[in-house]
Amino acid sequence: MDRLIYTSLTAMRGSMARQTAIANNLANANTPGFRADIAEAQSLWLDGQRLDTRAFASEEVLAADMTAGTVTSTGRDLDIAMSGDTMLAVQAENGEIGYTKRGDLMLSASGLLTTGDGRPAQGSQGPITLPPADAINIDEQGRVWIVPQGGDASQPQEIDRLQLVSPAGSEVIKGTDGLFRVRGGGALPDDPDARVTTRSLEGSNVSATEALVKMIEASRSWDTQLKLLGDARDMDTATADLMSLPQ
Repeated sequence: MDRLIYTSLTAMRGSMARQTAIANNLANANTPGFRADIAEAQSLWLDGQRLDTRAFASEEVLAADMTAGTVTSTGRDLDIAMSGDTMLAVQAENGEIGYTKRGDLMLSASGLLTTGDGRPAQGSQGPITLPPADAINIDEQGRVWIVPQGGDASQPQEIDRLQLVSPAGSEVIKGTDGLFRVRGGGALPDDPDARVTTRSLEGSNVSATEALVKMIEASRSWDTQLKLLGDARDMDTATADLMSLPQ
């Protein structure tokens, strides 16, 4: 059978990868600070002995759209929106440090400060744990203040400072867990000039309308490749019939 089927097969795999990325983006259209996945296609040439033969298609998630989302005031004390490229350091499930734009912080039952998806927020000395308090606030520099239980509301105490980092000059990649990391390992440097907008949240940068259009395009691409497979089958059948004619 003509090698066209293998070209179509790789294109169909690429369409599936694109559909997966789009579906993930749509699922996180309302996730605070989410950065949309970007699936890109590229040609993979097969080198022959004398010339390049068929080019296969490879489509996968290669990057993330770093366009900022819309910042909305929430009035909630633990909500923050990081300005510019600033990111918050958090602890991933495997214990490593990752970075996120998600700013919907909350307090666990044990007093651990986490993001909305349960990842511990990092401070100057590691995960931030707060004692029982009557009030908790975060200022524009990312410092965490509390009023201890029964304490004077006019005398808040600084507990720690959120580890706010800058990706400037570093190549960061987005992992399957949604966190950003430095390509090849390493850590991003702290940004002493980082600022946050308090009592506000940055929304996802996913456009649901645009994502739906891309999903339709990926579906049509899949149908096109199915038609090519059918054409390759018909050509193979015609060739076999021709070879079976009596001499």
